[in-house]
Amino acid sequence: MIIKRDEYLQKLISRRNNSMIKVVTGVRRSGKSFLLFRLFRDHLISTGFREENIITLALDSIGDMKYRDPDLLYEYLRDRTSDPAQEYVILIDEVQYAIRKEELRKGYDEPILLYGILNEFLRKTNVDVYVTGSNSRRLSKDMMTEFRGRGDEIRVYPLSFREYLEATGEDRERAFDSYMTYGGMPALLNIGGDNEKAEYLAALFSEIYFRDITERYDTARPDVLSGLTDALSSSVGSLTNINRLTNTINSAGHAGKGERVSNPTVRNYVDYLTDSMVFMEAKRYDIRRRHYFSELRKYYAVDVGLRNARLNFRQIERTHLMENIIYCHLRQKGYSVDVGVVEKNYKDGNGKSVRKQYEIDFVVNRGMYQYYIQSAFSLDEEDKRERELLPFSIVGNSFRKIVVTRYGTPYYDDNGILHIGITDFLLGDALSESI
Repeated sequence: MIIKRDEYLQKLISRRNNSMIKVVTGVRRSGKSFLLFRLFRDHLISTGFREENIITLALDSIGDMKYRDPDLLYEYLRDRTSDPAQEYVILIDEVQYAIRKEELRKGYDEPILLYGILNEFLRKTNVDVYVTGSNSRRLSKDMMTEFRGRGDEIRVYPLSFREYLEATGEDRERAFDSYMTYGGMPALLNIGGDNEKAEYLAALFSEIYFRDITERYDTARPDVLSGLTDALSSSVGSLTNINRLTNTINSAGHAGKGERVSNPTVRNYVDYLTDSMVFMEAKRYDIRRRHYFSELRKYYAVDVGLRNARLNFRQIERTHLMENIIYCHLRQKGYSVDVGVVEKNYKDGNGKSVRKQYEIDFVVNRGMYQYYIQSAFSLDEEDKRERELLPFSIVGNSFRKIVVTRYGTPYYDDNGILHIGITDFLLGDALSESI
């Protein structure tokens, strides 16, 4: 099945020959390779680009494994692009494998050899470079510095609900229920039964994600990595911090043999999981004081199907899953997303002033625009409705405010708040003024 990823493809096309390294990042098996090696490569050939001048390497494959050695990689690419009269395109999949283990260690301050190689080919006006990577520690966070301002990131996520719906052709409400259960990993569309889907998603952790992390970072405690993945999966949409996660690991016995795990170890392992893009971190933001809180934050799975499979589909809390889907949708659209906090002062029974914090699920930013979003599976009960809408009245500014529920026809209430069902939200553009 050919799954169209038109939004990402257009991003690649628009960046042709922009004198920058195009870095396609995203969790393993999210469709980066298909996007680059099939969709983009087919586009190049359809425009008349010479097929033999498209140089492809997949560093996670056995056939190309030797090019994980940066010196061999450089020699190969140099020889393949030796004719100055020809135009070349270089496509390298999972390029992080060409970063040596010692170069990944914290505190390593020598130049990364891979980046020097890629920068060298940028100096050739007849070579256009595209790479994919599944580790953000060296391919996203430090990209602009390491590539000397010449790195251009394109973040790829598992299928959005729109992409999933277009590929399956199902009724959209039925499709959303399936999407909320199994998520949007592209390979699922070629897998028939529910058991087979569950087995595929569960295997991604043990056979891909954990293996990658263990090999790249020499993790000494795979039991802790596994337990931490369970803890983060179980707590999506809930506030937590490193101390709480450490206590969870120790109390659940994941440390094993009576050995307790420390906060720094858990912090490192959380970094590995977020660097590998399996989970994403959302910080708490004080809307009125305009600063971030240093402790509590939320973690969201890059795909709810992966999260559900990790927990053996035992914790299908629709409220938290819907919140996770909204977060991923906003990030996929390119928005910066935080967890909002507003405070209000009250007088207690003794006349003493009491300050209370309220949460807005998402503070969404792009450029000068800001939006506030609450995710509420249902607002059928009046007290639930009041709780969800109260933070909007406290924040009191004119930025757009939206409540997303499971069902419902879009409408504005008397306070100018947009109420919208989740499928309308995911398929439309509720952050524009068109609704």
